[in-house]
Amino acid sequence: MRAVILAAGVARRLAPLTDYTHKCLLPIGGRSLLDRMVAALAAGGVEEAVIVVGHCQDQVRAAAGERWGDMRIRYVYNPEYQKGSILSLWRAREVLLRDSTLVMDADVLFPPVFLSRLMASSHASALLLDQSFTDTGEEVKLYGVGDRVIALGKKFVPQRWDVIGEGIGFFKCSPAHAPEYIRLLAESIEETGGVNEYEDALHRLLGVVEVGWVDVTGLPWTEVDFAEDLARAENQVLPRIERLGR
Repeated sequence: MRAVILAAGVARRLAPLTDYTHKCLLPIGGRSLLDRMVAALAAGGVEEAVIVVGHCQDQVRAAAGERWGDMRIRYVYNPEYQKGSILSLWRAREVLLRDSTLVMDADVLFPPVFLSRLMASSHASALLLDQSFTDTGEEVKLYGVGDRVIALGKKFVPQRWDVIGEGIGFFKCSPAHAPEYIRLLAESIEETGGVNEYEDALHRLLGVVEVGWVDVTGLPWTEVDFAEDLARAENQVLPRIERLGR
């Protein structure tokens, strides 16, 4: 199992906190999001983590290093990091072909059980889904029929679904599905010039291959996009995560 961590973007919505540092390095409870993520991957038995860097790349490289326990860490640079995240995943596309790979946004505070559930899923490719969400328009929503995800997006709504939930931003990609996903990434980049997100190509993939969903409803987590997310992460989410480990 490998992981691709997308940690290249500028995160303008967190400015000025992110003017001179990457948001994955902002401290929550004395540890950065990146530190917590890398530690969870290593503890989960992931063989290699590939971190896609751009904004403040030297800081990210220095923080994560080259190894965490038995897990190797290497880096891929995205020179177009001010565009969409689809270009970051494109730069690391070769990783998807080699092994089952966790594609992860670097701005999520989560309990390690998220990774163990996703990795243990019987589906070769799968997404995490939280049914207990409030729809503000910012969330990437997943729609499922049976145990399969059929669509995702902030605005797209399919004709029917059995389950709806917020996507966590973690995707387990099977190497068998990787060639088609890479083709769809290229197709989407050609259409938009790379200003869009990697989820756009993932939405198309859902119509071609079977991607399952893994329920994490009721477990504490948060994406960090705004300053108020940082405060909520430290004061509300982190204490709940820490209680899970007791």
